[in-house]
Amino acid sequence: MPDGMYRMVVCSGLRHQESVPVAEQQVADWLKAQHYDQPPREPGRHRVGEQAVLDQDVGGGPGTGIPAYARWRLREYTTQGIWRTQFTLCTPPGRKGRSWIQLDSELLPAQRGGSPPGSGKAPVPRLARGLLDRFPAVEGGQRGAARVHAMPTVIEPGDVDEVLDELCDPDRRLPVIVASTPARADFDEWLSGTVDSVLRGCAGLAVLYALSPPAERLFNRALEHHRVYGGAIRTYLPGIDPAWPAEAQRHRVLSRRTIEEDRRRAAGLVAWVPRRQALDCPLPEVLLALPELQVPPEAAEALPDLVPGALYDTSDPEAQAEEGERRSRAAELQEMRRRLRDAERQESLLAADYDDQYSELRDSRSQVRTLRRRLLAAGRAADAFAPQQDEELRADAADRPPASFAELLTRLGEFPLLRFTGDPKETLDLDGQTDHPTWVRMTWDALLALQDYAEAATGGTSGGDFRWWCENTPGDCHPFPPRKVIRDESRTVSTNAKWKRERLFPVPTEVDPSGRVFMGAHLRIGGGGTAPRLHYRDDCSGTGRIYLGYIGLHLHNTRTN
Repeated sequence: MPDGMYRMVVCSGLRHQESVPVAEQQVADWLKAQHYDQPPREPGRHRVGEQAVLDQDVGGGPGTGIPAYARWRLREYTTQGIWRTQFTLCTPPGRKGRSWIQLDSELLPAQRGGSPPGSGKAPVPRLARGLLDRFPAVEGGQRGAARVHAMPTVIEPGDVDEVLDELCDPDRRLPVIVASTPARADFDEWLSGTVDSVLRGCAGLAVLYALSPPAERLFNRALEHHRVYGGAIRTYLPGIDPAWPAEAQRHRVLSRRTIEEDRRRAAGLVAWVPRRQALDCPLPEVLLALPELQVPPEAAEALPDLVPGALYDTSDPEAQAEEGERRSRAAELQEMRRRLRDAERQESLLAADYDDQYSELRDSRSQVRTLRRRLLAAGRAADAFAPQQDEELRADAADRPPASFAELLTRLGEFPLLRFTGDPKETLDLDGQTDHPTWVRMTWDALLALQDYAEAATGGTSGGDFRWWCENTPGDCHPFPPRKVIRDESRTVSTNAKWKRERLFPVPTEVDPSGRVFMGAHLRIGGGGTAPRLHYRDDCSGTGRIYLGYIGLHLHNTRTN
């Protein structure tokens, strides 16, 4: 369970020389609030209470090859065990960029080698709230990263676009938790009486928001498949794909009923995922580059009356051996965290894709049953269950998909109203992927459906765009799942200069004099947020063709980086 340890990792929002004085003051205020003595400013080991010791060290910076850092570690001996709280502030070598903050708090056994404590849940340290109140902390080092506050920030209508950008940030590390308001409830009372108390345990672990009622309507209109309303609280994990309905199940919803039945239980439920994410997420490399906290041996000898074992003195050989072994496993643990995070994300995407495909299969079976009932009602029982005839099998042979994308490219001539203008290399690279047989079949299905649509569109009988066509496909035409047809890219993608350039694909000059157009319309080939995409430009009303600008792995967007 992730309750045994609290971990906050945020970017301070300030540079190193600005961050250190603020950090020192916050540590002093924190110790004072716990009725501990104020330690000297110099590094070393300092006794601040009857059974409380503070270790502090500084180092790194220009010429050392390691990040500049300041670090404080408080260990408190209690009847439960040893509460250890460690606060680290560090900046990449050269003191460039903003500082990172890591704050860990956990309960350790009272003696080295002793049994773990029973049920020591690590609450949000008071120091964490103080740091978030004083630092303009953000959830990552990237430009436009979301602010991290100790309490929820209210979203007004003018803030919705910015929050949507934060949700879709491909570099986002922390979950974003968004609370809604029940219908006809007083917003201020709901916020102060319910939301604040439920989300209090998420301070430093997630970006916290509360939607004002006017903003809630705009927010849900933009996130059609990922809405939150009626007093529910939703946790949006990193890597959201707003255009994929099935993917919405990754982002858990805590209902108003669950919240009002037991607020304390609700607070534990909503904090569970951010706590686990905080421990599973790999640490920024700058934090991993720090040396172990070292205290001179004479500093430990100066505190002889402390409870034996309470300090885990790192100056003795046994402790040093343990620390050496821990450091030797640090890189392996970091890699395991990365793999675990990727595996969990892939598992959730596969589950979403399975749900998507199962829905399509269920719809197809329902349609077959309906057609058979109609045939039976018309007295054509033999036709309802008859096997395919030879001529039908011969006709279907033309629809048989190629075995590879290389073969698919050679057969594009079978689609007279489709024209491929993209880079064949991007398409051929798909043959090196493990899922390419499934992707080939789905791409072929897409081409068949696009050709049927183009024939109808040039004849004026399509009735709408390709998405509409897929939702209302005539019985004698090739179907394609409408859920996999995306009419346009999200606003976040289309307004990002780099991502927009990636979606500028060649077209004939009669389509656009520049010879390139932005192809936001695309088809999802396969499941998952990073599976291949087919980008196209529908010009049936102009040149009478559909231009395929790209068939390849997912371009950069809110899910890739």
